[in-house]
Amino acid sequence: MGNTPDLQFLGVGADDTRRDIAVLSRSGAGPAVVWLGGFRSDMRATKATALDDWAADAGRAFLRFDYSGHGESSGRFEDGTISRWLEESIAVISAQTTAAPILVGSSMGGWLALLATLRLRAEGSPHAPAGLVLIAPAVDFTERLMWEAFPEEARQAIEREGVFMRPSQYGEPYAITRRLIEDGRRHLLLDGAIEPGCPVHILQGMEDPDVPWRHVLRFVEHLPGEAVTLTLIKDGDHRLSRPEDIERLVAAVAAMA
Repeated sequence: MGNTPDLQFLGVGADDTRRDIAVLSRSGAGPAVVWLGGFRSDMRATKATALDDWAADAGRAFLRFDYSGHGESSGRFEDGTISRWLEESIAVISAQTTAAPILVGSSMGGWLALLATLRLRAEGSPHAPAGLVLIAPAVDFTERLMWEAFPEEARQAIEREGVFMRPSQYGEPYAITRRLIEDGRRHLLLDGAIEPGCPVHILQGMEDPDVPWRHVLRFVEHLPGEAVTLTLIKDGDHRLSRPEDIERLVAAVAAMA
């Protein structure tokens, strides 16, 4: 295992929208592997750290960062939206990689990795990814897994008060804002074909209560038939952080990279 890289900060936005995004960048051979974490997670969590250890041993470039309102980045979580976190993701990828990185997206990070890929490819950017590894990708989660699944009282709280404090099995309740839900509708992908233009490998637990495997199958149906691999882990949960899950993840990233 290598030493943890020094913490850096990248400014995104201007004036009162500026956020200082915390970044850990390990130098090494390319293409760089970039970690995009999940909703309310951070770049020092188990899977990201395991991939950093792999990168250190393999001599690979590895990049991880915290969205605003997460981990060591500035900003309030309640101000976060998919547009805001996508802007930060693209800014980090563009500033910290040379070309054609491999994006590894977990849960919400899977949706953001797809959105970043589509945006960068449409712009003809040299940073358009060469491959995607997605763990329980929560594509369209603000609409399909939140709004449509919420009880009526939760939807009323969001519409009337602008926020719903959602209970969590992982800790304290957290805010789901009307801004997050409404902004998410600008980025929905499951109403048409999704053309990332690169190989995609998906790892999905079948005991995942947060991103059900049938939701991910629906997502796969929207991808092109070629160069898409889906690994279903029958006893896997949402986090997929057991030693055997980490082994699968590292193998998928190493094969893609």
